[in-house]
Amino acid sequence: MILFAGVLAICVAYARAPSPLGLSQYCGLLLALLGLFGLVTAHRALGNSFSATPQARQLVTRGIYSKLRNPIYVSGTILIAGLILMLRQPYFWIALGAVVIVQVIRARAEAHVLEEKFGDEYRRYRDLTWF
Repeated sequence: MILFAGVLAICVAYARAPSPLGLSQYCGLLLALLGLFGLVTAHRALGNSFSATPQARQLVTRGIYSKLRNPIYVSGTILIAGLILMLRQPYFWIALGAVVIVQVIRARAEAHVLEEKFGDEYRRYRDLTWF
């Protein structure tokens, strides 16, 4: 589902991008594809632990999660930034700022849930990873 939605978003942005395409739009396409790859990779690594609300089913520390605690949020931000570059709509950057704020709030809530459930194991993991 994530892959389909991401590909659809990229195709729509590409189709609606102002012509002629410039360097920033090609960079945006590259960023969007990189973000989509990160989203799919992170979602697969989570497996059954993926949820829309903060839950502590298991502490996933393998794959992309060995470097980033919140790769879905980071990858989603990269994807959105790429779409904005493709569409050349500067006011969308404000919307991205709002998305980042919401993601930070959600990441903190998730960290709280994981720390309560996994304690020292989560704190060690947190100390070895970025965001």
